[in-house]
Parts: sequence; C-alpha cells; structure tokens
Amino acid sequence: MRPSCAQIMSETTESPDKEDAASKRRTNVWEDLGSPRYIVAPMVDASELAWRLLSRRHGAQLCYTPMLHSSVFCRDPKYRREALASTSEDRPLIVQFCGNDPDILLEAARLAEPYCNAIDINIGCPQAIAKRGHYGAFLQDDWNLLKKIVSTLKNGLHIPVTCKLRVFPEISRTVEYACMLENAGASLLTVHGRTREQKGPLTGLASWKHIKAVRDAVKIPVIANGNIQCMQDLQRCIEEIQVQGVMSAEGNLYNPYIFESRYPACWEPALEYLELVEQYPVPASYIRGHLFKLFHHVLCLAENQGERESLATNSTMEAFKGVTYALRDRYLPYHEGHLIWQTGRIDYNLKLPPWLCQPYVREPPQEYTQKLQEGAPQKREYRDEEGNEISRKRSKKLKRIARRPNRATSIPKRSSDRCHACPNPLGFKCEYKLCRQCCRNKCYIENLDCAGHRNLTKTRRQMAKEFEAKRKEVKNMT
Repeated sequence: MRPSCAQIMSETTESPDKEDAASKRRTNVWEDLGSPRYIVAPMVDASELAWRLLSRRHGAQLCYTPMLHSSVFCRDPKYRREALASTSEDRPLIVQFCGNDPDILLEAARLAEPYCNAIDINIGCPQAIAKRGHYGAFLQDDWNLLKKIVSTLKNGLHIPVTCKLRVFPEISRTVEYACMLENAGASLLTVHGRTREQKGPLTGLASWKHIKAVRDAVKIPVIANGNIQCMQDLQRCIEEIQVQGVMSAEGNLYNPYIFESRYPACWEPALEYLELVEQYPVPASYIRGHLFKLFHHVLCLAENQGERESLATNSTMEAFKGVTYALRDRYLPYHEGHLIWQTGRIDYNLKLPPWLCQPYVREPPQEYTQKLQEGAPQKREYRDEEGNEISRKRSKKLKRIARRPNRATSIPKRSSDRCHACPNPLGFKCEYKLCRQCCRNKCYIENLDCAGHRNLTKTRRQMAKEFEAKRKEVKNMT
C-alpha cells in the first residue's frame, strides 16, 4: 500500500525552518527561469535548435531539448555535440534525459550542466521503446528507483532538477506520486494529464483534474501539458488550474505561432524555419517531419499529391523549398483574396482554410475503437480446387504452380547424410564426407586441402615454407 502524501511529507521533513527554506529555494526555480508561461515541450526529432529558435521568435518563453539517452550521451561525443547545439538566443533552456541508472544519468547531466539552465528527467514517455529500455513512463511503478534518480541528480548538480511525468488513472495515486518526486528533490514538475496508455489513436483528452490536484498538493511550481491547441486553451488552463506555465507539443508543431494567437499561411513558418536550418543544419528527416505537419491540411487535398510525393521522396533543401514555393504560389491568390476558395460546405460552421496553420484534431478513442470493431477483418479461409481447407502457405504454392504449369516444382532437398566423424550434416562438396569443423581438423592434422570447404591448409603451409626459404636466401646474400 502506498503511503499518503502527508506521510511522505512527514517522513522527509527535518524541521519547519529547513522545510521552508528548501521550499522557497525550489519555488524560485520558475522565477529564475524568467517566470515562463509559454513553453515548448521536449519532442524527439522535433525540438532541435532551429525549431526552438523559430518558436522563441514567436512567443515561446522556455524550450526543452529533445529527449536524450543518457548512456549514449555519455559515450558518444558526436551525439553529445549535436544535442547541445545552442546559441545565446536559445535561453532559458532545459536539457531532458531518459534512463534508469542514477549514476549514468548524473554523469550525463554533469556534461550538460554548463550548457543549460536545468536538467529534466523524462518519466513520461509512453512509447514501446521506453518499455523495452525501462525508462520514461515505465519507471512510474518503481518509486524507489525514481527517488534514487532524483535525489542523486539533486545532490550532484548545481542547477535545478525537474521531472516531466504522466498521471495514474487514480487522482490520489497521482498526487502521492508527485509528492514523492517533490520530496526526492524535484524543483519543478511538468504534468501531462494523460496516462501512459493514452497514446496514438487512443490519445483522447488530458485530465486537467489530475493536474489541478497535483498543483494543489505540492509546493513547487507545476507546468500543465495536454489539450493545448490554441491560445484560448492556454489561457483557460492557467485560469482553471492556476499553474505557473503551460507546455505545448503537438499544438506547437502544427502552428509554431500558437503563442501569438495567430494562424499564419503555412509557407510563412516553413520558409522561416528553412532559413534557420541553413544556419543551424539538422538531418533531412527532421525537416521533412516539420514540413509535413505544417502542410498537413493542405497536403490532404488531392490536387497536392505531387507536392506530397516530392516531400516524401526528396532530401535536399532545394526540394523542400520547391514544395514550399509551389504551395505558396498555388494558394497565395486565395490567401490575399484575389480568388474565392470554394469549400462546397452548406452549413454555417466556421472552418479555417487548409493553407493556414491550424490544430490537428484526433478522432475520439471511442470512435476509433468502434471502427475497429465494426470493420474487424475476418480470418481469411484458403481452399484448394476441390474445396478442401488448406493453409495460406499451401495456397500460395498452388497459385505459383498455376502461373507456371510447365515449370518443374521439385526443389532438391538438402542431403540428410551425416558427417563421418560427428552427428552434424556433411558438406555437399567435401572430399572427405565431413562437416566443416571436422574437415578443418582433418586438414590441419594430416596436412590436406579441401576444395569443397575452401580449406587450403596444405597450400598455405607450402607457400609459407617457400617464403621462409626466400627470406633466408636474401638474408645470407646481405
């Protein structure tokens, strides 16, 4: 049974004076970061330097690096150099690490400490790779390990330690979890109001009730994450939950001007981003991923199939700019009002035109589940010409024979003969009817060659003798 929040607090409290001092010191972390309200989330292959600078120029007040693997960060200088790429404009900055070894996490954090304002521990990643590596949200069941990780980093660093976490289904357990992290030494918590099962098509809405319960229970700053698609969502979140700041991930990717409450034409942030990429290069896959999200709604139109294929298959700056310019030239007349965009809609619901950056709204998990149930594929049955049920493999073989009726279908099978010296199968071309290992031993002992196994023991020994004789002859002459 988990201890209550009050029990956790009492167990780790030494004295009221020390508690007040520590609480005040931790609370000031948010102020030390500049009291940021608008925050860009850590996003794998997405929150790199160029994208962070683009977001900062349009209202973001705090950014995170992508999630970095602590063990790789420690051993790979190239990975470390690319991950820490930054500028004076890229501040304040929090570096996020994942891992499950306190010592390795501390080593990685110390390497990153001079280049950032705080270190964040990722305990919220819900992906399958995090489950295999036992990090992210799959650490939330191992509270003792998490306590050790947070306390180790807190005691070993000169900058604050923060945590980004997901919630449990139960509010009470989520609150206990947050209290445990606070008392282990976390100076700030970013709470994503979804469980680790809420991902992909099952994402659904984040629970602000969970975040508010954490905000009311802890004394350190809390940042809310989830359900932020526009500026109105952000303002409502701050008002309802009373959090210090709000983090945006997907909302920022589809509209990097979200913190300015603007819906720009998609080519505007795209061209600005490509200009930054020329100054601060990134892999083509990062660029392609960003452009696909910026152009998401317009690329869904059939008339832009060519641009979609070009973006998917090319990896040069010229190709990326070509797609951007093509979309701009096609929709700029509509954007400027010279042409009228015909949607074919007859209702009175307001809808943004597709060339504007706008939120990506997922279908509710209930609808997705219902579609799966209604359209669940039935197991296919395979039958031969006589109607007898057969396997899929047998069906494919019969189809192959039908396509080439005159072709011989018999495939020579591997001989079942055994090696004369052991139970292993003998080599097809071995002169001595032995397996590879036994043949090698025989050739070594009896000074033989075997063309079937390409074993040239006798030949190489003879060559070595001839070489040695020539070497001695040359030595005697000198």
